[in-house]
Amino acid sequence: MAKIGVYIETENGIVKASNMGVITAARANGDNEVIAIAPEGAQTGGLAEYGVNTIVTLTTANGGVKQSPDLEAAVLEKALPRLALDGLLGLASALGRDLFARLAARLNRPLASDIVGIDFGSQTVTKSHFSGKTTATLKWGGTPLLATVRPNAIDAVAAPSEPVEDGLAVAADGSGGVTVREIKKSDDGKVELTEAAIIITAGRPIDSADNYKIIKTCAAQMGAAVGASRAAVDAGFAPHSMQVGQTGKTVSPRLYIGCGLSGSVQHFAGMKTSKVIVAINTDKEAPIFQKCDYGIIGDLFEVVPMLTEELKR
Repeated sequence: MAKIGVYIETENGIVKASNMGVITAARANGDNEVIAIAPEGAQTGGLAEYGVNTIVTLTTANGGVKQSPDLEAAVLEKALPRLALDGLLGLASALGRDLFARLAARLNRPLASDIVGIDFGSQTVTKSHFSGKTTATLKWGGTPLLATVRPNAIDAVAAPSEPVEDGLAVAADGSGGVTVREIKKSDDGKVELTEAAIIITAGRPIDSADNYKIIKTCAAQMGAAVGASRAAVDAGFAPHSMQVGQTGKTVSPRLYIGCGLSGSVQHFAGMKTSKVIVAINTDKEAPIFQKCDYGIIGDLFEVVPMLTEELKR
Protein backbone atom coordinates (compact mmCIF):
# COMPACT_ATOMS: atom_id res chain seq x y z
CA MET A 1 0.00 0.00 0.00
CA ALA A 2 1.39 3.36 -1.05
CA LYS A 3 0.95 6.52 0.98
CA ILE A 4 -0.31 9.19 -1.41
CA GLY A 5 -0.86 12.81 -0.55
CA VAL A 6 -3.38 15.08 -2.28
CA TYR A 7 -2.78 18.81 -2.09
CA ILE A 8 -6.25 20.30 -1.66
CA GLU A 9 -7.04 23.43 -3.65
CA THR A 10 -9.58 25.86 -2.22
CA GLU A 11 -11.47 28.97 -3.27
CA ASN A 12 -12.15 31.37 -0.38
CA GLY A 13 -11.69 28.47 2.05
CA ILE A 14 -14.12 26.18 0.20
CA VAL A 15 -12.68 22.95 -1.18
CA LYS A 16 -13.05 22.79 -4.96
CA ALA A 17 -15.25 19.91 -6.11
CA SER A 18 -12.65 18.80 -8.66
CA ASN A 19 -10.36 17.75 -5.78
CA MET A 20 -12.61 14.74 -5.27
CA GLY A 21 -11.59 13.20 -8.59
CA VAL A 22 -7.93 13.57 -7.59
CA ILE A 23 -8.65 11.87 -4.26
CA THR A 24 -10.41 9.04 -6.12
CA ALA A 25 -7.32 8.61 -8.32
CA ALA A 26 -5.02 8.61 -5.29
CA ARG A 27 -7.19 6.06 -3.46
CA ALA A 28 -6.81 3.50 -6.30
CA ASN A 29 -9.91 1.53 -5.27
CA GLY A 30 -8.74 1.40 -1.67
CA ASP A 31 -5.24 0.11 -2.40
CA ASN A 32 -3.56 3.30 -1.15
CA GLU A 33 -3.61 5.34 2.04
CA VAL A 34 -4.68 8.89 1.17
CA ILE A 35 -3.44 11.94 3.05
CA ALA A 36 -5.28 15.15 2.23
CA ILE A 37 -3.04 18.18 2.77
CA ALA A 38 -5.22 21.23 3.25
CA PRO A 39 -4.28 24.88 3.75
CA GLU A 40 -5.12 26.57 7.02
CA GLY A 41 -8.78 27.62 7.20
CA ALA A 42 -10.03 25.15 4.58
CA GLN A 43 -13.53 23.71 5.10
CA THR A 44 -12.54 20.04 4.83
CA GLY A 45 -15.70 18.31 6.08
CA GLY A 46 -16.69 16.96 2.66
CA LEU A 47 -13.40 15.11 2.13
CA ALA A 48 -14.54 12.25 4.37
CA GLU A 49 -17.08 11.22 1.72
CA TYR A 50 -14.33 10.22 -0.70
CA GLY A 51 -12.13 7.87 1.28
CA VAL A 52 -9.50 10.15 2.79
CA ASN A 53 -7.63 8.43 5.64
CA THR A 54 -6.01 11.52 7.17
CA ILE A 55 -6.61 15.24 6.81
CA VAL A 56 -3.50 17.27 7.56
CA THR A 57 -3.92 21.00 7.99
CA LEU A 58 -0.70 22.67 6.91
CA THR A 59 0.34 25.75 8.85
CA THR A 60 3.49 27.85 8.77
CA ALA A 61 5.07 30.66 10.68
CA ASN A 62 5.80 32.37 7.36
CA GLY A 63 3.01 34.84 6.74
CA GLY A 64 1.45 35.21 3.34
CA VAL A 65 2.42 31.80 1.96
CA LYS A 66 -0.55 31.88 -0.42
CA GLN A 67 0.79 35.17 -1.81
CA SER A 68 4.14 33.56 -2.63
CA PRO A 69 4.23 30.40 -4.78
CA ASP A 70 7.94 30.09 -3.96
CA LEU A 71 7.21 29.92 -0.23
CA GLU A 72 4.28 27.55 -0.75
CA ALA A 73 6.53 25.16 -2.70
CA ALA A 74 9.21 25.46 0.01
CA VAL A 75 6.68 24.56 2.70
CA LEU A 76 5.50 21.53 0.73
CA GLU A 77 9.10 20.44 0.15
CA LYS A 78 9.66 20.28 3.91
CA ALA A 79 6.28 18.68 4.60
CA LEU A 80 6.69 15.71 2.22
CA PRO A 81 9.44 13.82 4.13
CA ARG A 82 7.75 14.49 7.45
CA LEU A 83 4.58 12.87 6.11
CA ALA A 84 6.61 10.03 4.53
CA LEU A 85 4.64 10.24 1.27
CA ASP A 86 5.27 8.00 -1.72
CA GLY A 87 3.60 10.53 -3.99
CA LEU A 88 1.77 13.83 -4.15
CA LEU A 89 -1.10 14.63 -6.51
CA GLY A 90 -2.84 17.93 -7.15
CA LEU A 91 -5.08 19.70 -9.62
CA ALA A 92 -3.75 20.70 -13.03
CA SER A 93 -5.27 24.14 -12.55
CA ALA A 94 -3.37 27.35 -13.21
CA LEU A 95 -2.36 27.41 -9.55
CA GLY A 96 -1.59 23.70 -9.35
CA ARG A 97 0.59 23.61 -12.46
CA ASP A 98 2.62 26.57 -11.21
CA LEU A 99 3.04 25.21 -7.67
CA PHE A 100 3.94 21.65 -8.66
CA ALA A 101 6.49 22.84 -11.22
CA ARG A 102 8.25 24.83 -8.51
CA LEU A 103 8.08 21.88 -6.12
CA ALA A 104 9.48 19.48 -8.73
CA ALA A 105 12.39 21.86 -9.36
CA ARG A 106 13.15 22.07 -5.64
CA LEU A 107 13.05 18.28 -5.25
CA ASN A 108 14.85 17.63 -8.56
CA ARG A 109 12.07 15.19 -9.44
CA PRO A 110 10.15 14.71 -12.71
CA LEU A 111 6.62 16.07 -12.89
CA ALA A 112 3.73 14.45 -14.77
CA SER A 113 1.48 17.41 -15.51
CA ASP A 114 -2.16 17.37 -16.66
CA ILE A 115 -2.56 13.59 -16.52
CA VAL A 116 -5.88 11.93 -17.32
CA GLY A 117 -5.20 8.54 -15.73
CA ILE A 118 -2.88 6.80 -13.26
CA ASP A 119 -2.03 3.18 -12.44
CA PHE A 120 -0.08 2.74 -9.22
CA GLY A 121 0.39 -0.98 -9.81
CA SER A 122 2.40 -0.47 -13.01
CA GLN A 123 3.67 2.95 -11.89
CA THR A 124 2.35 4.64 -15.02
CA VAL A 125 0.37 7.77 -15.85
CA THR A 126 -1.62 8.60 -18.99
CA LYS A 127 -1.39 11.93 -20.81
CA SER A 128 -3.11 13.35 -23.87
CA HIS A 129 -0.75 14.51 -26.63
CA PHE A 130 -0.80 16.18 -30.05
CA SER A 131 -4.08 18.02 -29.60
CA GLY A 132 -5.75 14.90 -28.26
CA LYS A 133 -4.88 12.77 -31.31
CA THR A 134 -3.01 10.24 -29.20
CA THR A 135 -2.27 9.34 -25.59
CA ALA A 136 1.05 8.51 -23.99
CA THR A 137 1.71 6.13 -21.13
CA LEU A 138 4.63 7.32 -19.00
CA LYS A 139 6.38 5.28 -16.32
CA TRP A 140 7.88 6.82 -13.23
CA GLY A 141 10.58 5.52 -10.94
CA GLY A 142 11.60 6.44 -7.43
CA THR A 143 9.72 8.57 -4.93
CA PRO A 144 7.97 10.83 -4.45
CA LEU A 145 5.74 10.72 -7.51
CA LEU A 146 4.64 14.26 -8.46
CA ALA A 147 1.63 14.64 -10.74
CA THR A 148 -1.23 17.02 -11.46
CA VAL A 149 -4.58 15.67 -12.65
CA ARG A 150 -6.72 17.40 -15.26
CA PRO A 151 -9.86 18.67 -13.43
CA ASN A 152 -12.84 16.30 -13.88
CA ALA A 153 -10.82 13.89 -16.06
CA ILE A 154 -11.23 11.22 -13.39
CA ASP A 155 -14.73 10.73 -12.01
CA ALA A 156 -15.11 11.24 -8.27
CA VAL A 157 -16.32 8.05 -6.58
CA ALA A 158 -17.72 8.28 -3.05
CA ALA A 159 -16.19 6.03 -0.39
CA PRO A 160 -17.24 7.34 3.05
CA SER A 161 -14.52 7.20 5.68
CA GLU A 162 -13.70 8.52 9.14
CA PRO A 163 -10.43 10.37 8.60
CA VAL A 164 -8.03 11.28 11.35
CA GLU A 165 -7.45 15.03 11.54
CA ASP A 166 -4.00 16.34 12.30
CA GLY A 167 -1.94 19.49 11.97
CA LEU A 168 1.53 20.06 10.63
CA ALA A 169 3.50 23.24 11.23
CA VAL A 170 6.32 23.87 8.77
CA ALA A 171 8.66 26.85 8.53
CA ALA A 172 10.29 27.84 5.24
CA ASP A 173 13.45 29.86 4.84
CA GLY A 174 13.46 33.17 3.02
CA SER A 175 10.62 35.26 1.71
CA GLY A 176 10.31 33.88 -1.83
CA GLY A 177 11.27 35.51 -5.10
CA VAL A 178 7.73 35.96 -6.42
CA THR A 179 4.84 37.63 -4.63
CA VAL A 180 1.24 37.68 -5.85
CA ARG A 181 -0.02 41.16 -5.05
CA GLU A 182 -3.48 41.03 -6.58
CA ILE A 183 -5.74 38.61 -8.44
CA LYS A 184 -8.23 40.08 -10.86
CA LYS A 185 -11.09 37.87 -11.97
CA SER A 186 -13.61 38.37 -14.74
CA ASP A 187 -17.22 37.20 -14.66
CA ASP A 188 -17.24 37.23 -10.86
CA GLY A 189 -19.66 34.70 -9.42
CA LYS A 190 -19.82 32.60 -12.60
CA VAL A 191 -18.86 28.93 -12.74
CA GLU A 192 -15.18 28.45 -13.62
CA LEU A 193 -14.73 26.59 -16.91
CA THR A 194 -12.09 24.11 -15.74
CA GLU A 195 -14.14 23.28 -12.64
CA ALA A 196 -17.53 22.99 -14.31
CA ALA A 197 -19.47 19.74 -14.55
CA ILE A 198 -21.55 21.18 -17.41
CA ILE A 199 -20.36 23.60 -20.12
CA ILE A 200 -22.33 25.21 -22.93
CA THR A 201 -20.17 26.80 -25.62
CA ALA A 202 -20.99 29.02 -28.60
CA GLY A 203 -19.01 29.47 -31.80
CA ARG A 204 -18.84 32.21 -34.42
CA PRO A 205 -22.56 31.82 -35.43
CA ILE A 206 -23.50 33.46 -32.11
CA ASP A 207 -22.78 36.62 -34.17
CA SER A 208 -22.37 39.13 -31.31
CA ALA A 209 -21.45 39.51 -27.66
CA ASP A 210 -25.02 40.55 -26.89
CA ASN A 211 -26.36 37.27 -28.28
CA TYR A 212 -24.47 35.37 -25.57
CA LYS A 213 -27.42 36.25 -23.33
CA ILE A 214 -29.36 33.25 -24.64
CA ILE A 215 -26.39 30.97 -23.87
CA LYS A 216 -25.93 32.42 -20.38
CA THR A 217 -29.67 32.15 -19.61
CA CYS A 218 -29.62 28.48 -20.54
CA ALA A 219 -26.43 27.90 -18.56
CA ALA A 220 -28.00 29.46 -15.47
CA GLN A 221 -30.77 26.85 -15.56
CA MET A 222 -28.21 24.04 -15.54
CA GLY A 223 -25.60 25.52 -13.22
CA ALA A 224 -23.26 25.43 -16.21
CA ALA A 225 -20.24 27.43 -17.26
CA VAL A 226 -20.24 29.34 -20.55
CA GLY A 227 -17.46 28.81 -23.09
CA ALA A 228 -16.48 30.19 -26.48
CA SER A 229 -14.63 28.95 -29.52
CA ARG A 230 -11.50 30.70 -30.74
CA ALA A 231 -13.46 32.07 -33.71
CA ALA A 232 -15.96 33.70 -31.34
CA VAL A 233 -13.14 35.15 -29.23
CA ASP A 234 -11.22 36.42 -32.27
CA ALA A 235 -14.40 38.08 -33.52
CA GLY A 236 -14.68 39.96 -30.22
CA PHE A 237 -17.85 38.19 -29.08
CA ALA A 238 -16.29 36.79 -25.87
CA PRO A 239 -13.13 37.32 -23.75
CA HIS A 240 -10.21 34.92 -23.97
CA SER A 241 -10.98 33.70 -20.43
CA MET A 242 -13.99 31.89 -21.95
CA GLN A 243 -12.06 30.21 -24.76
CA VAL A 244 -12.03 26.41 -24.91
CA GLY A 245 -9.50 24.66 -27.11
CA GLN A 246 -5.84 24.17 -27.89
CA THR A 247 -5.06 27.88 -27.37
CA GLY A 248 -7.64 28.27 -24.61
CA LYS A 249 -8.67 26.13 -21.66
CA THR A 250 -8.75 22.34 -21.53
CA VAL A 251 -11.93 21.06 -19.90
CA SER A 252 -13.40 17.67 -18.94
CA PRO A 253 -17.03 18.24 -17.91
CA ARG A 254 -19.68 15.55 -17.54
CA LEU A 255 -21.72 17.31 -20.24
CA TYR A 256 -20.45 19.57 -23.04
CA ILE A 257 -22.97 21.34 -25.29
CA GLY A 258 -21.49 22.92 -28.40
CA CYS A 259 -23.64 25.51 -30.18
CA GLY A 260 -22.62 26.40 -33.71
CA LEU A 261 -19.24 24.70 -33.46
CA SER A 262 -17.68 23.17 -36.57
CA GLY A 263 -15.66 20.66 -34.58
CA SER A 264 -12.15 21.77 -35.52
CA VAL A 265 -9.20 19.74 -34.29
CA GLN A 266 -7.96 22.70 -32.25
CA HIS A 267 -11.26 23.09 -30.38
CA PHE A 268 -11.78 19.35 -29.96
CA ALA A 269 -8.36 19.08 -28.31
CA GLY A 270 -9.63 21.22 -25.44
CA MET A 271 -12.82 19.26 -24.70
CA LYS A 272 -12.45 15.73 -26.11
CA THR A 273 -12.32 14.19 -22.62
CA SER A 274 -15.87 15.43 -21.89
CA LYS A 275 -18.02 12.50 -20.77
CA VAL A 276 -21.01 13.39 -23.02
CA ILE A 277 -20.84 15.77 -26.00
CA VAL A 278 -23.96 17.33 -27.53
CA ALA A 279 -23.69 19.30 -30.79
CA ILE A 280 -26.15 21.88 -32.19
CA ASN A 281 -25.48 22.97 -35.77
CA THR A 282 -27.44 23.82 -38.90
CA ASP A 283 -24.88 22.06 -41.11
CA LYS A 284 -25.49 18.32 -41.03
CA GLU A 285 -22.03 17.80 -42.60
CA ALA A 286 -20.20 19.64 -39.79
CA PRO A 287 -17.27 17.54 -38.43
CA ILE A 288 -18.61 17.96 -34.89
CA PHE A 289 -21.36 15.44 -35.68
CA GLN A 290 -18.69 12.76 -36.17
CA LYS A 291 -17.32 13.43 -32.68
CA CYS A 292 -20.42 13.98 -30.53
CA ASP A 293 -22.62 11.58 -28.58
CA TYR A 294 -25.83 13.40 -29.52
CA GLY A 295 -26.40 15.76 -32.44
CA ILE A 296 -29.16 18.29 -33.09
CA ILE A 297 -29.46 19.67 -36.62
CA GLY A 298 -30.95 23.08 -36.02
CA ASP A 299 -30.41 26.79 -35.43
CA LEU A 300 -28.90 27.54 -32.02
CA PHE A 301 -31.14 30.64 -31.79
CA GLU A 302 -34.16 28.31 -31.89
CA VAL A 303 -32.83 25.22 -30.10
CA VAL A 304 -31.17 26.89 -27.08
CA PRO A 305 -34.25 28.97 -26.04
CA MET A 306 -36.39 25.83 -26.39
CA LEU A 307 -33.96 23.95 -24.15
CA THR A 308 -34.06 26.80 -21.64
CA GLU A 309 -37.86 26.71 -21.48
CA GLU A 310 -37.86 22.93 -20.99
CA LEU A 311 -35.33 23.27 -18.18
CA LYS A 312 -37.48 25.92 -16.50
CA ARG A 313 -40.43 23.54 -16.57
